[in-house]
Amino acid sequence: MAQGFGKVAVLFGGSSAERDVSLMSGRAVLDALLAEGVDAHPFDPAERDLFELKQDGFDRAFVILHGRGGEDGTVQGALELMGIPYTGSGVMASALSMDKWRTKMVWQSVGLPTPRYAILDERSDWAAVVADLGLPIFVKPVHEGSSMGATKVTRAEDLEAAWALAARYDSLVLAEEFVAGEELTAPFLADEALPLVRIVAPDGNYDYQHKYFTDDTQYFCPAGLPEELERRMREVVLHSARVLGCRGWGRADLILKGDGSFTLLEMNTIPGMTSHSLVPMSARAAGLSFGALCRRILEEARVG
Repeated sequence: MAQGFGKVAVLFGGSSAERDVSLMSGRAVLDALLAEGVDAHPFDPAERDLFELKQDGFDRAFVILHGRGGEDGTVQGALELMGIPYTGSGVMASALSMDKWRTKMVWQSVGLPTPRYAILDERSDWAAVVADLGLPIFVKPVHEGSSMGATKVTRAEDLEAAWALAARYDSLVLAEEFVAGEELTAPFLADEALPLVRIVAPDGNYDYQHKYFTDDTQYFCPAGLPEELERRMREVVLHSARVLGCRGWGRADLILKGDGSFTLLEMNTIPGMTSHSLVPMSARAAGLSFGALCRRILEEARVG
């Protein structure tokens, strides 16, 4: 039995739109921790009251809940009230990073690059948005992940329908300018930026299906970038996490432009840990097995 962790709850499932992905991630993490000798137990907040964690004597929580109600600071706040150390970012950074709009505002305030955007609602002037941002435009709910409710709009007449789809998931909807280039993701673990992963999706469409349920998307890690460029990108990712207050582990998504410059898309404080997920892939390139990665994340658990 692994020493020092005590009785560990693996929080997964939940009631967000990303429940299915969380179930996959959580089972993988639970199995890995058990294989590492950790006294780990499944805990689904959609099926049990969170305060049972205290009643049942859990010493630590590995939070692998994706989306609202798990990644947005609410569970983190409850765990803090109970005094149970938990993995990942705290209340403020979780809430801020889950909010794509306010994440972009923080990044812009410190001079970090991120695509131009507009907030959409039923009163939006669709033609003016297209004129300002150009086409294509990415439309997505502000508080969802895993590309839930997201659309790549290539025709001006489709913008309102894309907003309506995203609005089913969230009252706040973001329209973001399309930035041509290579899609990359950059995980971090504690104070270290892990190797970049380059993503090549069919027709450039890295959507929910291509993220989790097909083998058509190609991933390259090492990413094949010049050493100095990758070093610089990793430094920016760590800075982007620090200004949001992130800790423990996470993943930033970026676009590398043809001229060698790059831009930040969003921050994920509880990334996927499925068979298709990118943090485990990057960790492997850094010499960390999936089990070792889960242990390292668990070691960073704390309150406050």
